[in-house]
Amino acid sequence: MTAAHEPGSPEPTGEGDDATSGRGPGHGHAHGPARIGRSVASAVLIVLTCVLVPVALLTTWVHDIALDTDRYVSTVAPLATEPAIQDAAVHRITEAVDVHVDGSKAAADMASWLQSQGLPPRAAAAVRSLGPALDSAVDSAVTKVATRVVHSHAFAKVWTGSNRIAHNAVVHALIGKGRGAVGVSDGTVTLDIGTVVERVKKQLVDAGLSPAAVIPDVNKQMVLFHSDDLAKLRKGTRLLDAVGNWLPVFVVLIGACGVLLAHSRRRALARTALGAAFACLVVAIGLVVARHYYLDHLPPQVQSRAAASAVFDTLLRFLRVSLRTAIVLGVVIALGVYLIGPGRLPVVVRGTSERTADSAAVWAYAHQIRTGRAGTWTQANRRWITLAALLIVALVFALWNHPTVLTVLLLVLILLAVLALVALLAASGRATLGAEGPPQGPSKDTGTTRTG
Repeated sequence: MTAAHEPGSPEPTGEGDDATSGRGPGHGHAHGPARIGRSVASAVLIVLTCVLVPVALLTTWVHDIALDTDRYVSTVAPLATEPAIQDAAVHRITEAVDVHVDGSKAAADMASWLQSQGLPPRAAAAVRSLGPALDSAVDSAVTKVATRVVHSHAFAKVWTGSNRIAHNAVVHALIGKGRGAVGVSDGTVTLDIGTVVERVKKQLVDAGLSPAAVIPDVNKQMVLFHSDDLAKLRKGTRLLDAVGNWLPVFVVLIGACGVLLAHSRRRALARTALGAAFACLVVAIGLVVARHYYLDHLPPQVQSRAAASAVFDTLLRFLRVSLRTAIVLGVVIALGVYLIGPGRLPVVVRGTSERTADSAAVWAYAHQIRTGRAGTWTQANRRWITLAALLIVALVFALWNHPTVLTVLLLVLILLAVLALVALLAASGRATLGAEGPPQGPSKDTGTTRTG
């Protein structure tokens, strides 16, 4: 229901309309340009915030994964047990070992010697035909030993040690600094598996395959990643490295300024949250498209599509989790802002919650379950308690080390539980005040307090 417009009264205007606030035309004209400038500044800051949120997440990924050796090693360590990586490693190690045994010549020599000792020609021919089988047996033995080594803890240790010696493979790949087991050349990132090859050679010799002893030392490289745009990626990474971890703080500050400058801060906050979530969603979709494009255009240097996929997914896992977290957080903030607004549904939700809390408090009071001063104090200071709870949850989220979607949901559940407890305590305070009534002063006639 809206109030009827009475004759002679001013026309209803929007929130903050200075032109019809009764302050005179001069005052309205003076504040008109300032109001417009404030709105434009707010809109620019909010749009800039939405655009920079995914960029800030990217800078965090560069610093926390690409520039942190321990965290990078812990990120790539599971790749040592990834089946696709293990299969690719077995293939490359088998190629590197390359035991040369001429099975045909060995079988022919054996057949000639046996024939000279009286072996029938037909039997000697059968021995000569065993040459290809000898070659296959040697290849099978090499593959079996390489597979056993790769699937053992020794390969995992070599994998982790190689990456740690390189200090940080992603730093080397994107910035080009450092040397070690990881190399970068013409857009190709490789890992030196020479140490693993040496282990395979030793096991082959120990198993009785003596030709493996003459295998020369090798510096075999296993291709981890290839991109023709690696040089461009290096330039971008250097820029992100220069910005550092200050960009997320800067984004939060300009977002806060944009909301504070807005005339309707509640709507501005909701739009900022949804805009940032949408920007992160666009980047997340872009990563999916980039992944498919990369895997569909693998160069010949990358022998295994599955291994390339595993490396790509592992290196970008933290960035993907951060984008999903930002999307969920933006939606949660926008939903929370909507539920405290004047809309019909939020009013119904809040009214239902208050009535439920009041009913529970009245029932508890009737059954001698009372909160005493805690309830009345909560009722008197409910607004400040709610604000403190919101600030504490926001601070916990800001200080959380690499929050995820589960982190957001956990904090939301904790906040809802705290707000529900505050609502119950406030309702209990109202029930107590309603049952006991307001305190009355002393009687004028007797000087005693009335109790009736």
